[in-house]
Amino acid sequence: MRTAPTILHLDMDAFYASAEQAAKPSLRGKAVVVGGLGPRGVVATASYEARKFGVHSAMPMGQARRLAPHAAYLVPRFRLYRSISEQVMGLLGALSPLVEPLSLDEAFVDLEAGEAAWDADSAEAVGYRLRADIRRVTGLTGSVGLAASKMLAKIASEEAKPDGLVLIRPGTERELLGPQSVRILPGVGPATGDHLRRAGILTVQEIAEAGEDEMVRLLGKAHGSHLYEMALARDERPVVAERDSKSVSVEDTYDVDIHDRVRVRMEVRRLADRCVERLRAAERSGRTVVLKVRRYDFSTLTRSETLRGPTDDPGVVREAAARLLESVDTTGGVRLLGVGVSGLADFTQEDLFAQFAAAEEEAAAAAGEPEGAEVPAEPVQAVEPEPEPAERRWLAGHDVRHTEFGPGWVQGSGLGRVTVRFETPYAAVPGRVRTFRVDDPELVPAEPLPLVEGGERERAQAGSSSAPATLPNVTSDD
Repeated sequence: MRTAPTILHLDMDAFYASAEQAAKPSLRGKAVVVGGLGPRGVVATASYEARKFGVHSAMPMGQARRLAPHAAYLVPRFRLYRSISEQVMGLLGALSPLVEPLSLDEAFVDLEAGEAAWDADSAEAVGYRLRADIRRVTGLTGSVGLAASKMLAKIASEEAKPDGLVLIRPGTERELLGPQSVRILPGVGPATGDHLRRAGILTVQEIAEAGEDEMVRLLGKAHGSHLYEMALARDERPVVAERDSKSVSVEDTYDVDIHDRVRVRMEVRRLADRCVERLRAAERSGRTVVLKVRRYDFSTLTRSETLRGPTDDPGVVREAAARLLESVDTTGGVRLLGVGVSGLADFTQEDLFAQFAAAEEEAAAAAGEPEGAEVPAEPVQAVEPEPEPAERRWLAGHDVRHTEFGPGWVQGSGLGRVTVRFETPYAAVPGRVRTFRVDDPELVPAEPLPLVEGGERERAQAGSSSAPATLPNVTSDD
């Protein structure tokens, strides 16, 4: 354990919902819920105004609508969230080479490693400056925790929410943790909390008093010993800059079970393409294709196929996923489909072929074969035609642009109509609302605007001071 509170934990406040409020003047100060909007959707995050009604992340969207019927319900815009996250991670990278992202909106920073802080006062100054820089660059707020360990820094940032800073001075940890509920410790969820409650253990101090042997008896060797160490405020985990993803995947839950086998095949094909897009964005490849199918009775099946080498070819992933689908019975209906790629690598099968070809050329030259000798062509395989482009979908909260009225966002759509509010993040007052036909040629999807005017310039400046930390493929927010 270090003797100065130089581990910083940053957690952006209600990240997705706050980004939507900043982007849409008409939603500022109002209840906003972001997540899947179908009957089986779940809440990704809720603004603090919506949390007053009891809405929280991971809640079924139907329950959220009953609790807060007048809230704005929006589909996530992950392109915007990733852009903001890159700005924030760039600011953290300027503080230290050791930045450990946990999600798009959360990260640990080792301030000592970057010589940005060495004691409580300097760490606190860095924390306040970071919060100011985040607000200046992104227009959003973040909460900062500072402590001598990762566990305590995360607990401090939770105490700081929203838009605050809490520093835990070394030597005060046991006093601070003792009277707190056991649920404050990482890894203690409802099930573990209930198990400890039945044993008469309600606070962190009572875990410490029970002793390690009792905790092992109650929870098992690994979990019990780890929980006892945390109750004593012992956490020597270092900040790790590289958190390498083990897989990349995408999945969709459907409002109505899919029974049509042709539709299931088309959905698997579409998911495979989306998965490869993420794979290429991460500049990775993979050799194992995984198909996930949740059927009408909630039974979940997974099938996988390992290829001869890593690939980022959408055709290869599509074909593998299609083969896996043939082994799954979907006649009763499908409620969820997913496609993933694991066994990640930094090269592709094509790289291996190129290396093999180069080796063959060298061998041919050594054997005296003429350079550029003709090689029999591989037989040409028929290419499956691309499916017809789907009808444009106008997702609530997503960006659009109209030839006459400029940028705006979708408030809702249905019955052949789409309603748009025309406003930008920089407007002082809410914009006007207009309704169009869904096929209006003058209305087109658009890219998100930066939340702060000149935001792209700020992003470039933040990134130039230090390479931004690698972002994990995480699509949840709390």
